[in-house]
Amino acid sequence: MIKNILITGSNGQLGSEIRELTGNSKHQFFFTDVAELDITDKLAVKSFVAENEIDIIVNCAAYTNVDKAEDDIEVADKINHLAVRNLAEVCADKKLLLIHISTDYVFDGTKNKPYVETDPTAALGVYGITKLQGEKAVISSGCDYLIIRTSWLYSEFGNNFVKTMRRLTNEKESLKVVFDQVGTPTYAGDLAHAILEIIETEKYEGNSGVYHFSNEGVCSWYDFAIEIRDIFGNTCDIGPCHSDEFPSKVKRPNFSVLDKTKIKEVFGIKIPHWKSSLFVMGQKLLELEK
Repeated sequence: MIKNILITGSNGQLGSEIRELTGNSKHQFFFTDVAELDITDKLAVKSFVAENEIDIIVNCAAYTNVDKAEDDIEVADKINHLAVRNLAEVCADKKLLLIHISTDYVFDGTKNKPYVETDPTAALGVYGITKLQGEKAVISSGCDYLIIRTSWLYSEFGNNFVKTMRRLTNEKESLKVVFDQVGTPTYAGDLAHAILEIIETEKYEGNSGVYHFSNEGVCSWYDFAIEIRDIFGNTCDIGPCHSDEFPSKVKRPNFSVLDKTKIKEVFGIKIPHWKSSLFVMGQKLLELEK
């Protein structure tokens, strides 16, 4: 059955990757960003959903500037929490599925083994707190939902760590990168593929809940930076350093590896290792620049 699917925040990394993958889909996709649909306006959301007979909403919209959020509390809350509540309430009212993207930042990073979906949450800063409030709003709305927490997202679109490191390792002879924060990079193209696979197979029926998705494997930001440098053939000398050498307004989780067992078992999804996905993204980026 053909579905009408609304993608919010479609100009971001994940939304852009979903757009790239939907060319041959049987479903009808509506790609919106704030210019086309302001999700902080509940009436606008209700109207858009009704006019376009939407069946599924995939919410890729988020306020993601972790440091800036500490000063921009109201806007971060509006996008990461209140707008999400709007989407969830409309989905509950119209009996639609909401696929909402969340973050590893709902955890404080003090655990020493991968986080499972049922682990206690303890967000450290405004970004994490507002994202956690968004999750709670979805769950309490009564709608059918999949909350997918992810981590260290990057792609060939937008601004991200991979692009920054590629530029810095090309420009500088040496630099330092923190080695005491450990997690897993996630290629937005892999997450987009997983979301579309879930929609295509319709296995979401009866499987509402929280899920974790990142690429396989574990690394520090230092390890990640080394791999980025090598993939793009740069020669910059990268040294490891402690996170307190880069003072920040907010403490970041020291350990935010996500356990993906649940999403793999429920939806039958195969997840690539972060190194192979980074190579794929690197090739795509070079292709785009030709």
